[in-house]
Amino acid sequence: MKKPTILVVDDELFFRRMYSELLSEEGYDVESYASGNAALERVASGGVDILLTDMVMPDISGLEVLHLVRNMENPPEVILVTGHATLETAIKALKGGARDYLIKPFNPEELRHVVRSCLDQVRLLDENTLLKSQIRLYQKGQNLASYLEIDKLLPQAVNTLLKEVGNGRGFAMLLCDGDRLRLAGLEGVDSSPALSLATSIRAHLSDLTTVRILKGSELGKQDEWPDNVQEVCLFPLFLSRELKGAIVVFNPVAGELTHPLPKENLAFLSDQAALAFENSLRYQDVQQLIYIDDLTGLFNYRYLQIVLEQEIRRAERFGFKFALVFIDIDHFKEVNDTHGHLAGSAALKEVGSLLHKAVREVDSLFRYGGDEFTALLIETDAKGAALVSERIRKLIEENVFLKEMGINCRLTATVGSAIFPDDADDRNSIVDLADRAMYEGKKTRNVIRGAWEIRP
Repeated sequence: MKKPTILVVDDELFFRRMYSELLSEEGYDVESYASGNAALERVASGGVDILLTDMVMPDISGLEVLHLVRNMENPPEVILVTGHATLETAIKALKGGARDYLIKPFNPEELRHVVRSCLDQVRLLDENTLLKSQIRLYQKGQNLASYLEIDKLLPQAVNTLLKEVGNGRGFAMLLCDGDRLRLAGLEGVDSSPALSLATSIRAHLSDLTTVRILKGSELGKQDEWPDNVQEVCLFPLFLSRELKGAIVVFNPVAGELTHPLPKENLAFLSDQAALAFENSLRYQDVQQLIYIDDLTGLFNYRYLQIVLEQEIRRAERFGFKFALVFIDIDHFKEVNDTHGHLAGSAALKEVGSLLHKAVREVDSLFRYGGDEFTALLIETDAKGAALVSERIRKLIEENVFLKEMGINCRLTATVGSAIFPDDADDRNSIVDLADRAMYEGKKTRNVIRGAWEIRP
């Protein structure tokens, strides 16, 4: 009888050796890897029963490994190991399809017990092929449901449906304002031919309520289409029962779709993809409510904390610098006192619009609170921060505010900035330094100041 094969993935040699020794003693074949990507290549070759992976690794996270493994054919069971467990990470792991999770440090017997339990369940599944097939299908649906970001969900949904069909090409098409179409998740087809096919399909979506299979001839073939379109499967995507698009799967360039098609399986996965699509759109709406300032449409203070953490990690990894810029409107209280709070709110909206003109698309803008704003300028040094700060200051100084209200008032701003990692190398310190630089400028007003100017 074949020994169970267990893959151990951890970037720390100590833990790889410990897992290997403990599990080898139990009679398992144990292979160890220092990176998630190397382990994924091994899993793809087959013959793995259990994947035991650390949650935090330098190249790819344990949750990402889980997502990718669950989408493979006949995936192994996955046990996630973490030294920073929270209820949220545990829920994410289990919702994503992990069999179990362990918290470092753990008792060796706990590891043995979890692995034995996993193998017992694997054996039970192997004894019932039909049950295994149904659970595999459920896990694919569960994997789709775990994607909350639309740009990650759509390619995964296309890929999942293509694998269930067995061969072919595909893409997702979203109905936008007017006649515009947005494509995502292109598999085996270029964007221009796919857009031409999607345009032809659009006329057949008005009464699409469930999976539909059409012959290429029914769609009125166009020269700009992908080559040899014979048969097209359409999977509808809804939001509150309103059709918002479809996933399109069609035959490979050389040949037809595999027949008979697993229609029941496709219908189930179509429902799961549609449900995940609706959830992801609602999640986006909620995220916008959480992270967007209602008045200006800029990001808010809460989102600044998230972006700063992400940018610090990116800067540390690649050796980049970035600038944090604080903008405070001078004497803004006088606008509210003189013209009222409606005028004050309108002026702040204008400031938000001016800030967009001063920064690049890759930079991020935030309303920090009240009449204070923040800009995060990626890959920017002190010289670049000074240039942008002066541009902001000048745009605000030269703008005539509240013209539409017939008020025509002038405002100025004081701008402070700090550079990561030159001035500070953690989130709180760089926020504090940029803020202090701005307040140093407040002694004069309508000026720019850098943290490097206020250091002792």
